[in-house]
Amino acid sequence: MQKIVPNLWFNGNAAEAGEFYAAAFPGATAEVTGRYPDEGLPEFQRALAGEPVTVAVVIEGFRLTLINAGGEFAPNPAVSFMLNFDPLQLGDEQTARDRLDAVWAALADGGTVLMPLDEYPYSPRYGWLQDRYGVSWQLLLADPSGGPRPFVVPQLLFSGPAQNRAKEAIDFYTSVFGDAAPGFFAPYPEQTGPAAPGSAMFSDFTLEGQTFAAMDSGVEQDFTFGVGNSFEVRCADQAEIDRLWESLSAVPQAEQCGWLVDRFGLSWQIVPADMDVLLRKPGAYQRMLEMKKLVIADF
Repeated sequence: MQKIVPNLWFNGNAAEAGEFYAAAFPGATAEVTGRYPDEGLPEFQRALAGEPVTVAVVIEGFRLTLINAGGEFAPNPAVSFMLNFDPLQLGDEQTARDRLDAVWAALADGGTVLMPLDEYPYSPRYGWLQDRYGVSWQLLLADPSGGPRPFVVPQLLFSGPAQNRAKEAIDFYTSVFGDAAPGFFAPYPEQTGPAAPGSAMFSDFTLEGQTFAAMDSGVEQDFTFGVGNSFEVRCADQAEIDRLWESLSAVPQAEQCGWLVDRFGLSWQIVPADMDVLLRKPGAYQRMLEMKKLVIADF
């Protein structure tokens, strides 16, 4: 089971977005996995009574959770999803190009192009866009000689207060998680906008068997990590929840309902692996709202 699940914040339209992604990606699925209680909600959530609270989207075996909430937060390009279209896995280069172009067209409908779909030094076909819901995707025609890579790779863009801290973050995350390791690292050779020489032009690493990428922005950005993009970690027991909470939490005022913010501004949700089951207990949702770190025994 996927241990670290990216979560994306939606403004009341997560179910609609799930259908959009299921249609955009061949073979993808979307399923409502939880609903708000019909009663007992705080004032700011009462309009959502009985509505979906989470929608699971599965793309090529990779799970994303869409959070159905209000307009307080939204995704931004500080976290994007790199999609690797591999000619070897898809049969040949033309098939991979055609698949890439079709997914690009679907995601771009109603969205915003951040980097046009074109040839670049690092790929014969690449583009970066924000879809109609503000979620960022990077589509890449992969180089088969580089070895197999997952189709979906979350990428962290370190900018603003997190600028030039990608290498520090990789070292930190790979020390916190048990099954973790740094991978490829390509430094900026010289000052590039706000990116310092030696900072991460591109890098990757693994956490719990999952591949992530990270880079320091070479352009001044008006965004950084926020609650609209978070990473849910499904923990085996209370001891694992306690350990990760203690290691990651750096902003006490951000702690709420299993959410925390780390030293780089990235949001995490540290939850029990059977969270869906726990929330089915009578009154469990209301008890969760009173917690900061989640305590399994208190559900």
